[in-house]
Amino acid sequence: MDNIIEIVGKPFKTIFHNDKNLFTVALFVLDDLNNDVITVTGLFPKLDYDSFYDLKGEYVDHPRYGIQFQVISLKKQLPNSNEAVIKYLSSSLFKGIGIKTATAIVENIGENTLEKIKENPDLLDDVPRLSIKNKQTIIDNLFKEDNSLEKLMQFFIMHDINIKNISQVHKNYGDDAIEIIKENPYILFYECDGFGFRTADKLARNLNIDLNDERRLEALLLNLCNNLIMSSGDSYIEFDDLENKFKQYSDTDFLYILNKCIYRSTLILENEKVYTKAQYDARIFISEFLAQFPFETLEPYDEIKLENALNQIQDILNITYDDKQMEAIETFFNSDLMILTGGPGTGKTTVIRGIVHVYKHLYPDSVICCSAPTGRAVKRLKDLAETFNAITLHSLLKWDLHTNTFGKNEEDPLSIDLLIIDEFSMVDNWLFYNLLKASINIKKICIIGDEDQLPSVGPGRLLKDLIDTNLWPLVRLEHIFRQEEGSEVIKLAFDIKNNNVDFNEYKSDVAFYSMDKSLIVNNVLSIVQSALNKGYSINDIQVLSCMYKGVNGIDRLNINLQKCFNPPSKDLKELKFKYRTFRVNDKILQLKNQPDDNVYNGDIGTIVDIEYSHESITKQNTICVDFDGDIVEYTPENFINITHAYCISVHKSQGSEYPIVILPISMENYIMLEKRLIYTAITRAKKSVVILGDKDAFYLGINTKEKHIRKSDLTELIINVQKNNSL
Repeated sequence: MDNIIEIVGKPFKTIFHNDKNLFTVALFVLDDLNNDVITVTGLFPKLDYDSFYDLKGEYVDHPRYGIQFQVISLKKQLPNSNEAVIKYLSSSLFKGIGIKTATAIVENIGENTLEKIKENPDLLDDVPRLSIKNKQTIIDNLFKEDNSLEKLMQFFIMHDINIKNISQVHKNYGDDAIEIIKENPYILFYECDGFGFRTADKLARNLNIDLNDERRLEALLLNLCNNLIMSSGDSYIEFDDLENKFKQYSDTDFLYILNKCIYRSTLILENEKVYTKAQYDARIFISEFLAQFPFETLEPYDEIKLENALNQIQDILNITYDDKQMEAIETFFNSDLMILTGGPGTGKTTVIRGIVHVYKHLYPDSVICCSAPTGRAVKRLKDLAETFNAITLHSLLKWDLHTNTFGKNEEDPLSIDLLIIDEFSMVDNWLFYNLLKASINIKKICIIGDEDQLPSVGPGRLLKDLIDTNLWPLVRLEHIFRQEEGSEVIKLAFDIKNNNVDFNEYKSDVAFYSMDKSLIVNNVLSIVQSALNKGYSINDIQVLSCMYKGVNGIDRLNINLQKCFNPPSKDLKELKFKYRTFRVNDKILQLKNQPDDNVYNGDIGTIVDIEYSHESITKQNTICVDFDGDIVEYTPENFINITHAYCISVHKSQGSEYPIVILPISMENYIMLEKRLIYTAITRAKKSVVILGDKDAFYLGINTKEKHIRKSDLTELIINVQKNNSL
């Protein structure tokens, strides 16, 4: 900025405001003879339309929106005229100060009352009958008006800390935020979502906090425990394992620092197991809730009505339930909680439709909700049965991204009678804990999942833990209906499950092309092009991979697949971000939950527009993505939340199905190769699957049951709590 000037203006309209990064576009009336209206842009908090502001910045000529004033600093003015000062001092900001007292202050101190008080607070001593309490109220509130949020912003900028989550910090600590942070920068890591250990540690270094300072070592130990839990999926860390990890970073006595964390309640030690507070609270609550569930039961149902409703739904679907499916439906109505498992093509969705139909028939005034962990899984539920009132678990619980809390909880529980949870293998302990906290009104729960698929990304092995308790009815569907329709993909999936794979037995729907890993990428492109030539669309074909890096990793495959699916064109806008080029018509994968935009981790959309900075009102490059009719705009700070979706990880594909799945596999993926991963990849395909690469790697994978068995003591805890409750 070369032409910095200072102006005074009063805001009257906010065109755009981002609560996260504070970027704002607003209209101001200048305090001049002409009362000119200008557009002001910059990073600043929400504006007070009743106040004037001192603005510092420069005028810029925006190619699309014209002349704007680009702010580098903004400060609210204090009222100046005697009338305005009296009105201000007698406002709700200054409790105990009425109009008479405010008038006496102005009459006693004279012109520029507020500025004089700020320069010399002792002037208030000369005001007759002004109490010490009222004097302190005036002083405290006047100095608050120095805009603590702006000061906090400058503090972050000075220390090179991203200000995108600054609003939450200010909300948590208010005017004392800077002093609180200086006292212990790691409080950002403990208490403010969006601030990790590295950010807090960087700030601590800038504030000259020693590497062996106890404040740092406490945060370091918690961070190590968090990382070990998230990377392993374990619900706890063995004492010795955590100690060994800590000793890689510090010579300080481990037990001493652990006890500091225990005192702070960030870590819990029990039976030589170390839990984070979140995981510990989750396991305790889950076990205690399930021991008492349900808190209210349904009225007994009419068996004749149930039989009639079952006959009716079979007529509607033009099917006849087999014995196992009938057992599942009848078991559900005789149980408070039921677990339904089965592989692909075994009719789980058909059973759900029967349960929903019969339940509505028996209890017409009841509220039913079908839910799943991901948006893709919910969309598949809706596609399979339009009558399902399906919603993601995060949406159901009204998750708030900025505070990482749920709007639905013990204080405001869900108003649902029957809850059906599909793709339950993807649900982790923390999410289930928060779901149960809001479930006191729920009378029946049906859990559905495939126990042979990959477990949740987050810690826990919830589906297996619940099954292993043997406390609730478990119905396993084993008859494969889709195989009767000639599905070779389903046959391959069950052959993998039973260690009986012979590629000579499969027809054209299943193919394995053996080749060196150096040839995989080009052959993937050839297969994709062949499918496109046959009339398959960009959304019909999904390439899956085990890892992001490497010769045949997701990153390299996406770069090459983009050339095939959506090559460069002078008619298509594009935007470079790091090593990626985003282009209109690109298939895009969402990497992070954004509930405010109704888009969630794993959702797939299409870029429909790109606005360059000189075209956008926000003066930032913007990518517009269509997620099933919802248009979401991404500015540079959020580009990291999206990537190309021509090739995605097997984990990200869970809950989705595609007509064609292409799976490259080689010893390059050795560390990831196991039966669950390959089984999950294969079961994403509806019509055909093509595998390319090393057959030895494939067979190694399907013969490796689990490389890491997740540590969880939830099964044992649930059983013990149930026993204690029955005494």
